Amino acid sequence: MPKITKVVKRSGAVVDFTAERITNAIYRAAVAVGGRDRATAVELTEQVVDILEASTPAGYTPTVEEIQDIVEKVLIENGHATVAKAYILYRAESARQREQQDARQDRSICRIPWAKTWYSLDWAVAHGVNTVAGLNERIARGEYPELVQESEAAYNIDIKNVVDQIVKRRGELKLVIVSGPSSSGKTTTTTKVEERLTEKGMNLITLNVDNYFFDLEMHPKDEFGDHDFETPQALDIDLIDEHIHKLIAGERVEIPFYNFKTGKRELPGTTMRVGPDDVILIDSLHGLYPPMTASVPDDVKFKLYLEPLLQMKDKNGKYVRWTDLRLIRRMLRDEVHRAYDPRRTLTHWHYVRASEMRHIIPNNSLADYIVNTGLPYELPIYAARMLDNFAGWVEDYRDDPLREDAYIRAKRVHELLEQVTPVGDDSPIPADSILREFIGGSCYEAG
Repeated sequence: MPKITKVVKRSGAVVDFTAERITNAIYRAAVAVGGRDRATAVELTEQVVDILEASTPAGYTPTVEEIQDIVEKVLIENGHATVAKAYILYRAESARQREQQDARQDRSICRIPWAKTWYSLDWAVAHGVNTVAGLNERIARGEYPELVQESEAAYNIDIKNVVDQIVKRRGELKLVIVSGPSSSGKTTTTTKVEERLTEKGMNLITLNVDNYFFDLEMHPKDEFGDHDFETPQALDIDLIDEHIHKLIAGERVEIPFYNFKTGKRELPGTTMRVGPDDVILIDSLHGLYPPMTASVPDDVKFKLYLEPLLQMKDKNGKYVRWTDLRLIRRMLRDEVHRAYDPRRTLTHWHYVRASEMRHIIPNNSLADYIVNTGLPYELPIYAARMLDNFAGWVEDYRDDPLREDAYIRAKRVHELLEQVTPVGDDSPIPADSILREFIGGSCYEAG
């Protein structure tokens, strides 16, 4: 019976075989249907490995697809049909996404209304920043500070529109949701909306859904064995929905406290109750994920979705990708606020992206309003701060089959930033800008 040491990826690359990846995949499928038994996932993995080793001829290296076929067989034969279905659906969805171009993912799969995208493009053309060349020309003319002001003004028009729409529904609204993929600018936008609504006499009560994370040991993991906080299944969605429903009904609930140092949810937490005129405010990646607020009628919700809808072409006529902007933002934020190596953000972005493509972006059509958080002036800041990093990552991952996604993204972003005139002076950027959320210096940062 041969010992399996290697596996062939779909790209044809041969990489090390690790049983832990099978366990993670089985557990992730179980979590998707409400299961949290990792011990069973380990037992099932052992069966998969036994079958794999017994059926693999000497000298043959199995493929990922062959291993996945065995996983499905083991799940079904052990009476885990529901988990098997989730696993099969996840596998099919992964295959579908691989068949699509990333450019289509940025623009076709996400359901941003054409009018919103057209308005963003029209604004970019009017301000001479619909191309990287145009951006560089404005910088060369010394107009960077003016571009900052123009971009911030456009973003604040969106904020005003949001506030006006919410105020029009004053009295009927009970829940305001701010949602969007990673690093779309939710923190700053939520704060700005709350400030302006308060000025209008509305009383908002913030519900921090981070306190509803399951204990760390119960979290699904990504392909590298790290706990995955990006999936909605990392949160106790049913409890969030229950608590929101009770709060809107005027009941008192005990909000748990999630201790990120220990990785555990703790009780007693904080007792919370909202008044008849109060509005609950939620800022969450998964705010538009339907099960999170399933028991709350749509007519008492206002749903806001954020995305950096930058409309700018590079020298080759290709649009700057929104996901790349958010990747750089998260790198900078994680380095400034969480002491994470930006390299780590790059190598795990594929999994962040996969989760948002499944659970976040498909729900943006449910939003009442979409805010464009893209800032044309952010690219020169990134060129000054991150160009050398991306150049290094391109070299580091060029021939690494396990980091193929990191290489593709690093190469693409490096080629973009090379075209942009760098700006090292960030003093023109106001303290309340979305960009400050990522580069530091925000007036909204806790003391």
